[in-house]
Amino acid sequence: MKRHLVIATAAAAALVAGGTVTAVAVSGGGAPSGPSDAPSRQAAGPGRAGTEDAREAAAAKVTAPQAAAAALKAVPGTVTGLDLDRDRPGPVWDADVLGKDGSWHELTLDAGDARVLNQHVEQGDDDDHTREQAALKTARTDAAGAARTAAAAHGTVTSVELDGDHRARAVWEVETVSTDGKEHKLLVDPNSGKLTTAPAHDADDDDNDGADD
Repeated sequence: MKRHLVIATAAAAALVAGGTVTAVAVSGGGAPSGPSDAPSRQAAGPGRAGTEDAREAAAAKVTAPQAAAAALKAVPGTVTGLDLDRDRPGPVWDADVLGKDGSWHELTLDAGDARVLNQHVEQGDDDDHTREQAALKTARTDAAGAARTAAAAHGTVTSVELDGDHRARAVWEVETVSTDGKEHKLLVDPNSGKLTTAPAHDADDDDNDGADD
């Protein structure tokens, strides 16, 4: 009762003086309480959304190893590349497969359920394919294995590619996105399975290639 009387009295005095008043409730212990701390609570919210790669990785229900398995079920052979495509309405995995028949196949798989959406045989051959084919003959780690190795240390895999001419040796180049949204480029030795971080200038070269497209 006394609490309401204090507020009413203050308001009446302000009206008589022609001014304004902000009512401040008085707690039972005499300490004022009000909305002074509300703005700070509203400002504290979730962190900024991650990169586009991170969002695509989060949207993909099919992992790189699972995409590789689905591709090989459709085309028996060896997977030489996987890429989580961000240029479509929904995420898809683009897979390159060297078939047992010696032909190079390109497949597109749904990143939600691993269904094969499209596939075709590449026409012709080139030096890159020749080097990749030679590297695969001695490789002990496949694309799925390279993806699992990279994912164990650096998050979700978004790309796996066999570079048959990396510094005069073949390596699996793997790109990942960690939970904090950071992107990583890693190298996995196809023979030993050893994981290393790609030199910074290699990543810069990739960025420059993308800028030229």
